[in-house]
Amino acid sequence: PEPMGSQLANEDALRSDLPGIAFRVPGLDTQVRFYGFAKISTWMDFDGRNQTDAPLPMGIPLNGGPASQQGGDFGMTARFSRFGLDTRTLTAWGTLETRIEGDFGGGSPTSSNAVFRLRQAWAELGTERLRVLMGQSNSLWNEGLYETLIDATNLNQSFVRQAQLRLTARLAPGLTGMISVEAPDTQYTSVQGVFTPDTRLDGGASPAFNAMPDILARLTWRHDGLELGARGLMRQLSLRTAGTMAAPQQGSQNAFAWGLAGHARFPMRWLAEGFGADELVAMAYVGEGIGRYFAGSTNGLDATSNLGLPGAG
Repeated sequence: PEPMGSQLANEDALRSDLPGIAFRVPGLDTQVRFYGFAKISTWMDFDGRNQTDAPLPMGIPLNGGPASQQGGDFGMTARFSRFGLDTRTLTAWGTLETRIEGDFGGGSPTSSNAVFRLRQAWAELGTERLRVLMGQSNSLWNEGLYETLIDATNLNQSFVRQAQLRLTARLAPGLTGMISVEAPDTQYTSVQGVFTPDTRLDGGASPAFNAMPDILARLTWRHDGLELGARGLMRQLSLRTAGTMAAPQQGSQNAFAWGLAGHARFPMRWLAEGFGADELVAMAYVGEGIGRYFAGSTNGLDATSNLGLPGAG
């Protein structure tokens, strides 16, 4: 699973235990690390044409459908090859850590013309007790509790990366609290399709509107391999039809969205050392209007609308 953000919050020393090529800047308390990997993925569908290295549950061809009738196919891609740059500098206010990271996963898996995608671009300053992050990083809602062989978004997990302002504090031994203000993206589904603020509706502006940022919070407690976590979010979803091609031409509607989630990771070695690194993992989610935070599994299901239907008001 990806790190939540900073890998470092120690004002006394620079890290040297992370993979990559690292070196110190002469005359400065700064460490620079280059890292990355080249990755090639291959897939073969025996029945049902998925045409992707990251199949989503909602995209699996149904029996008897056109894609199922075509039969399976074979593909290869290197689009998830990744590279990045870290810096760590000791300051009077703690450690300043920066990261910029990207891959080529922004394009189609069936195309050889890979499209660069920015994954992370942030700076974080502080100590183990208190630190502040600004930039694009993993959302506080993210939770990748188990490893997978493919890059698909798994059910009940999130891999959203977006711009944010985040505060992290050590509240007690083993207990960490986090709060963030994150970039919004209203998504809704209507008879005319799935819309976000960037989507054009019949050549005009989209009725989907971002009125305020998303607010998220998280608590995590760790002890000897045991981890308990709780998180929540609040959002506002807005539709504004004035100035768009939607009917009616004047009107707006706002909806409050919320979500709560929790997880537990139990180390099986507590029962017997023979289990090694095995874990028992449990997750639970509840909320309304949190579809985009399960991107890839429920795209567009933040809200539904009757826009485009006869008599819609």
